[in-house]
Amino acid sequence: MADNSIPSFKAADLVIQLTSTPKAKSDTAAFGVIFTDHMLTIEWSADGGWQAPLIKPFENLSLHPACSSLHYAIQLYEGLKAYRGDDDRLRIFRPMLNMDRMSKSAKRACLPAFNQSELLECIRRLVEIDQDWVPHSDAASLYIRPTYISTEPSLGLKTPTRALLYVILCRAGHYFNNTGEALSLWTDPKYTRAWKGGTGDCKMGGNYGSTLSGQYEAVDHGCEQVLWLYGEDHQITEAGTMNIFLHWINEYGEEELATPPLDGIILPGVTRHSVLELTRKWGEFKVSERHLTMSQLCSALKQQRVKELFGSGTACMICPIGHVVYQGEDLYIPCQVKNSQLTARIAKELTDIQYGRQPSDWTFLV
Repeated sequence: MADNSIPSFKAADLVIQLTSTPKAKSDTAAFGVIFTDHMLTIEWSADGGWQAPLIKPFENLSLHPACSSLHYAIQLYEGLKAYRGDDDRLRIFRPMLNMDRMSKSAKRACLPAFNQSELLECIRRLVEIDQDWVPHSDAASLYIRPTYISTEPSLGLKTPTRALLYVILCRAGHYFNNTGEALSLWTDPKYTRAWKGGTGDCKMGGNYGSTLSGQYEAVDHGCEQVLWLYGEDHQITEAGTMNIFLHWINEYGEEELATPPLDGIILPGVTRHSVLELTRKWGEFKVSERHLTMSQLCSALKQQRVKELFGSGTACMICPIGHVVYQGEDLYIPCQVKNSQLTARIAKELTDIQYGRQPSDWTFLV
């Protein structure tokens, strides 16, 4: 729950400046390319505290060349989506989970706290203003990107005295270009996405920019994403920017859906959280948060105990994985993309909630 006692901006103080030159609505749903007419900005300083939230026409930011978010990566972000339901109403999926994660990331980055409910109300107003940008489609949505950066104008590495919280919106279709196909993953233990005591459980930009070289090496090996490993036992952690799930018959002969635990190196994904809640509610098989290693996966594949492997995330939703390249060996994962059993069922239940076909308290009406 949000702490109402902390100093924070108030949605009631929101100032709105509407654009006089609305953009033409593009039909493209390519991820992160076309942005809406408006943005939300909220400034903070150690001397003046939080300023009034402002919704204004979308524009470039002006930053001091010594801005510490540029030099020392004192910044973080979130990603959530708004969906246009079959009833034409707009719904944001589980936004308070994003607000909570953003608050935890801000604490880790030594950025000032804020009231989560107040930010969510400001985001709601922004989406309401730009609601015509939300696609009339159950294959696309409006992506919401809250971002929080230090604007400290000095090269000293210190707690920021100035900061900017802003939110931008863009249309989003399929995150990957291989629509309808299972992903291929390349893995090499020389690359590590996160480590104990680091910031792998926070949504910080530095966690992602540093993965690009591994991503390009994966492409060189004919794969689309990286399967990130950790430790000498090659623990499976995440796949690209996704959490990962293994549906299998485990070493004890039990049908199990397993995902790595939140032990400090795994991002607590909203979709991950939702998949765990959904499948536990079914009560049809064991659902676990446990460490998984490549040796366990390889053994299970040889013994034909693997049912499915898939990734989950806000951008990609549920994405089947069909192929892993590990230590020069091609591992082929059982995967029926067209009539997949578990992934299709999870995806349908989630999208039914997101688009209002299934009533749920997981959605926030705009």
